[in-house]
Amino acid sequence: MSQKVIYEQPLNERIRAFLRLEFLFQQVQHHLGGTSAWDSRASLASLLDIMSIFGRSDLKSEVMKELERRSANLSRLEKNPDVDRSQLVGLLDEMDLLIDQLHAHNGPVGAHLKSNEFLSAIQQRSAIPGGLCDFDLPAFHFWLERPPEERLRDLTLWLDSFEVIGRGIKLILRLTRGSTLFREFTAETGFLQRALDPNVPCQMVRVALPVGSPYYAEISGGRHRFTVRLMHQPTTSERAVQATVDVKFELACCII
Repeated sequence: MSQKVIYEQPLNERIRAFLRLEFLFQQVQHHLGGTSAWDSRASLASLLDIMSIFGRSDLKSEVMKELERRSANLSRLEKNPDVDRSQLVGLLDEMDLLIDQLHAHNGPVGAHLKSNEFLSAIQQRSAIPGGLCDFDLPAFHFWLERPPEERLRDLTLWLDSFEVIGRGIKLILRLTRGSTLFREFTAETGFLQRALDPNVPCQMVRVALPVGSPYYAEISGGRHRFTVRLMHQPTTSERAVQATVDVKFELACCII
């Protein structure tokens, strides 16, 4: 099977937040693998973004509700003879464990990090362009000069606050993406629009194009419909334009 580039568009705020957090968790894990001060800066920047998202909404409740909804839907499949029972039971057990762990977590996720003066000072200065220079935050400069294993220890300790909910988000998105197979469609002169059934809400639209395709996908949508535009931009200095020919691509509307 040829390699594909996947473009995704969330169709509700819950999945939108989950995708942003998935991106930040992946980014911070990547930079944790490095030992330089610049790696630690990048890891901490991602951590602060994660803290900011959790500070704006009760995402723990959102994740729990979504896990419970998915668990109830999957439980109905237990008597279906066509379902791999061992795989289903393992998945349900994983979801039950995550729900129990989130229930056992008192208060909002990561709330105690708000009282960390070191992190708060960095977060305040990070809103200023160049505000994290060494002369602005000598305490941060001092921390960055500590041995890599000490910086990693601190970062890991702070990130542990989000470990369980991060696993929950990862599972929800895996189930969402795996709920529907890709089907081939044709965008006439680079454009496709489809209506959606509001009673069976689509969580996410996914578009797959071959690696090396001259087009990329712009997706927009809401509860009632979504639109895909296949755009062409020969170089980054040129303005992108919609395809002028019919383009075949693969699409999945994730309903679960």
